[in-house]
Amino acid sequence: MEKKTIVFDLDDTLVKEIDYLKSAFAEIAAHLDPENDGLFGEMFGWYQDKQDVFGNLEKRYAHAVKAELKDLYRNHFPKFDPLSASRDLLIKLKNDGHYLGLVTDGFSVTQRNKIRALDIEHLFDLIVISEEFGSAKPDRRNFEIFAQFETAEYFYISDNIAKDFVAPNALGWTTVCLLDDGQNIHKQDFEKEVLYLPATKIHALTELIDILNQK
Repeated sequence: MEKKTIVFDLDDTLVKEIDYLKSAFAEIAAHLDPENDGLFGEMFGWYQDKQDVFGNLEKRYAHAVKAELKDLYRNHFPKFDPLSASRDLLIKLKNDGHYLGLVTDGFSVTQRNKIRALDIEHLFDLIVISEEFGSAKPDRRNFEIFAQFETAEYFYISDNIAKDFVAPNALGWTTVCLLDDGQNIHKQDFEKEVLYLPATKIHALTELIDILNQK
């Protein structure tokens, strides 16, 4: 198979953002009230009801400060399973000789901790995180940097219709949308202008292998 550049999004593509939220909530609950086994469930219920979770905690606990809780959320090291299907796919693609990349928006410490918790950092040839890079999607610069690999074909696999596919579409990449399984943070609206839309859709990352084999 000809060598390709295959670039992934992180949140709700390689790992569920809701899993990060649950991990952070569990750590915050243990920090604030280690004797209260029900606090995590209460926090998650507030989140589902679209309440101000940290504001509620600040009102209940004298030692809870919203700014500090946000820092705990962003800086904690998540409890993910590193032996994931996503990691298996990345290992296969790497062993097949492809260049692997990551383009993700967010805080550097947050995104790096997710990547390290999944044990996938070493599998990527280039990682672009918006806070480190200085621009965020849909800025074309976040994708143009991958031109250094000089492959004939480029792929971007992501989930957020609102911004993720605009730049790679403009650059002539093959864009692949991983469809929401009902757990995504950002809901997918395919009733948008064509420039926002992916070239193809998949229900599972493993379907990417068939797409690559067709090229």
